[in-house]
Amino acid sequence: MNVREDVNTSSTQLPPTPYYLLNEASIVANMKIVERLCELSGAKALLALKCFATWGVFNVMQPYLHGTTSSSLNEVRLGHETFGDDKETHAYSVAYSADEIDEVLSHADKIIFNSISQLNAFKDRANSKNIPVGLRLNPQTSNSSFIIADPARPFSRLGEHDKDSITAVLADITGVMIHNNCENDSFDAFSKSLADIETRFGSLLAELEWVSLGGGIHFIAPDYPLEKLAARLKAFSEKYGVQVYLEPGEASIHGAGTLVTTVLDTMHNQKNLAVVDASIEAHMLDLLIYRESAPITAINEAEVTLSPVDMEQAANNPDNTIIYGRSCLAGDIFGEYALSDASHNPLNIGDQIAFGNAAGYTMVKKNWFNGVNMPAIVIRRLDGTIDIQRQFDYQDYKSSLS
Repeated sequence: MNVREDVNTSSTQLPPTPYYLLNEASIVANMKIVERLCELSGAKALLALKCFATWGVFNVMQPYLHGTTSSSLNEVRLGHETFGDDKETHAYSVAYSADEIDEVLSHADKIIFNSISQLNAFKDRANSKNIPVGLRLNPQTSNSSFIIADPARPFSRLGEHDKDSITAVLADITGVMIHNNCENDSFDAFSKSLADIETRFGSLLAELEWVSLGGGIHFIAPDYPLEKLAARLKAFSEKYGVQVYLEPGEASIHGAGTLVTTVLDTMHNQKNLAVVDASIEAHMLDLLIYRESAPITAINEAEVTLSPVDMEQAANNPDNTIIYGRSCLAGDIFGEYALSDASHNPLNIGDQIAFGNAAGYTMVKKNWFNGVNMPAIVIRRLDGTIDIQRQFDYQDYKSSLS
């Protein structure tokens, strides 16, 4: 199925479950926070496509963002093609191959190399096209609760850390990227980390034109001190004479998407069990990777705010309900919930459940494990109308193989 043939099919009817539902109004609410941060700080914000790349809503994001940043050839091309010619397109990859670098450069406004080795291999090609060149730095400290996502983990390959080696190639770069935050909702932790970066690399930063501080800063939280963050970024920018870039991924679309599912079966094995027509391994893979659970935002279209219970509560309440995905993976679990406390117990076959936080790191990771039906991508536009952006069928499954 050709993607562009299945775009923006206006509909008053929602498709059969499962489907991802994106709310443009929620996205715009996040965008306004990003915009305010940029106005106060002078920073520029780039959408991190590794987190969210559903280009059907880019039209409502473009007015608030300065461009996109990528992690591969496909992402940099997507950003260039879909986000507007008047926006910046930053290219980054852990490693580029020689046969793709020219195409990467054809789409990029800046290119950031992960290592000095890659810089030396490809800087001349970038220079020949007048593309500004950057290098990723690794300060060997981070704000991450997950070792799998920690750029400063032992033996990390993500960026250069030796100041002398970086100094030796300083003439070859105009900026650096430092990404060492992951879901960091503490301004104090961010500020302390930035101070450490200044201590390590301050003399180098003063020789540059721009510095990207990456993403992973949860500044859209209602109680986050946005003005303090803006002041800190502005002071950093002025001290070193650099343009600061931020790369909000999750911050751009947090709370803006749900995965809507239907209960296919119910069982009981010491606790209530329910099986829905989606899968965390196929459709919300980060839940499996980070051993987290999904909040429930609606049951049978009635809005709820229902978080999964913690381990102690789970052990002590046999009335809880565990909601499973339909794949054969034993641990395909959306979460365990005290549904009786919310007057939604027990679940019945045919009940519809919407899981929250289903925009970031979901659609970019979805897969065809078990051949489970791929969720459609649906958009609730600002005017309330529903667009079925993309539906998938057997031919999509078959063509994904060989």
